[in-house]
Amino acid sequence: MAKTTLYHSIVVESFYPDNTNGRHGKVHMRPIADQPLFPQHLFVECSRTLLKNYPVGTKFRIRAKLSSMQGTPFIYSYFGWPYEVIK
Repeated sequence: MAKTTLYHSIVVESFYPDNTNGRHGKVHMRPIADQPLFPQHLFVECSRTLLKNYPVGTKFRIRAKLSSMQGTPFIYSYFGWPYEVIK
């Protein structure tokens, strides 16, 4: 169930999490630090292309919203939407 239907333009980065228990893959996506709407501890569900085709640490601008599944909050971005590579 979605927490909000509003999508926002945010900057995210790929990273290696300390703990991957219950997660798929070694590389994940999170918001960069100091964004007012989305804390950095939240994981981002987005296109796997961002994780597979760019080096870890690359930053992207995506359209996303806060969502939750079984009470666990996360950030969701539709996999088919365009994105901008920041660096």
